[in-house]
Amino acid sequence: MDYEKIISKITPKRQEKEAVKKFTNNLVKTINHIAEKKNIKAKATVVGSVAKGTWLRGEADIDIFIKFPLETPEEKLKEDGLYLGYECIKAMGGQAEERYAAHPYVTGHMKGYEVDLVPCYDIEDASQLKSAVDRTILHTRYIKKNLKKEQRKEVLLLKKFMKAIGAYGSEFKVGGFAGYLCELLIIAYRNFQSVLEAAALKWRKGQIIDIEGHGTGKYFDDPLIVIDPTDKNRNVAAALTQQKLSEFIIVARSFLENPKEEYFQKVEYSHDKGRIKAKFMERGSKCIILEFNPPSVPADTLYPQLKKTMDTLVSHFSREGFKVNRSAYWTDEKKISLIIFEFETWKLPAYKKHMGPRIWSRKHTKRFHKKYGDRIWIEDDRLFVERKRKATKPESYLKSLLSRIEYLRVGKHVKEELKKGYKIFNIKEYLESEQPREVLEFLDAFLDPGKHLWRS
Repeated sequence: MDYEKIISKITPKRQEKEAVKKFTNNLVKTINHIAEKKNIKAKATVVGSVAKGTWLRGEADIDIFIKFPLETPEEKLKEDGLYLGYECIKAMGGQAEERYAAHPYVTGHMKGYEVDLVPCYDIEDASQLKSAVDRTILHTRYIKKNLKKEQRKEVLLLKKFMKAIGAYGSEFKVGGFAGYLCELLIIAYRNFQSVLEAAALKWRKGQIIDIEGHGTGKYFDDPLIVIDPTDKNRNVAAALTQQKLSEFIIVARSFLENPKEEYFQKVEYSHDKGRIKAKFMERGSKCIILEFNPPSVPADTLYPQLKKTMDTLVSHFSREGFKVNRSAYWTDEKKISLIIFEFETWKLPAYKKHMGPRIWSRKHTKRFHKKYGDRIWIEDDRLFVERKRKATKPESYLKSLLSRIEYLRVGKHVKEELKKGYKIFNIKEYLESEQPREVLEFLDAFLDPGKHLWRS
């Protein structure tokens, strides 16, 4: 496999590197100038992939951390941090948007870049941590010290590979490998090829990687355990799901058996409505879509709530006898949220068999007989009765469930939106109306859930 060919396509060109460096230097100077002028004790610094030289061509998301002395009260850090962020973006002619992580920060859009301006404490080691974002300072420092210059291209290969198979990003939406985790894997295994070989041939469930030999891996119970070199009590891979780890391992095996450049390219999904509709009809299953407005909450709050809502509804469907073959959720985070359910059956009988107690429990059999009367019968040593279903079709049952939304264990912000309103469609009528390209691509991915893994 000619890795140099791939590297030449994904490494930022000299002009891009110089432009990013100049822009980030201006950001730092602007923030520091405003801080000095307003007598705010704070210093800006570049962190993340830009500081470490590990960003992919054309994907320079710039992170500027505004460091405050440890003795700074938290409220003052928040207030002054936001002020410096807004003033910097204003001075550089950008548009500002306030976001929230461990505490509020400002995102700016200017000169074609997205910039996060994040207040933090100026810590020297993990013992001084006051919030999760403070770690980034330590992470940047560690990678700059321990990642060799020639290994940066190996990080780029690994990141590009992860992105192509949908396994890059530690946010809940993805549940994959963080950039820092990719960098640590390259430090641990030296290069891209060795990381794949280790994953494909050696990794086991609960694999421990402890670069600095902290010896704390045994205290974690995660699919992959990578002890943070800067904090022995943290697993860098804690956000990595078993799903994404499994996908990475399987694709690593396939790649090593038959290396192809296509493994570094994302697969394309169809947005041809007619083709997608035909594929759904060919399946002969019953698919319904629940559509509603997404709540105005951060993405890492929204996606867990969508999953919780989907899982709860699937559980209720299954208990009622509607076997869900597969389900999935999607949102544009602004106007549309949807959950799709595929059922093996279109309709259930009006009555279902309900199992009662064994005959050996006199108290429970008496109570069961009192409740259901002479309609009960015995099979072996257990009582049974037929009960009328609440609904015989999944759409009707879903409406019944949502009429009791207050009592369902769904995401609290999603619950409020569902109380305001929702729509239920069968897949045929849903595809007869106009849908955004992203929705159609999501539906095509739903029809072919393993497509992103293979390059045959």
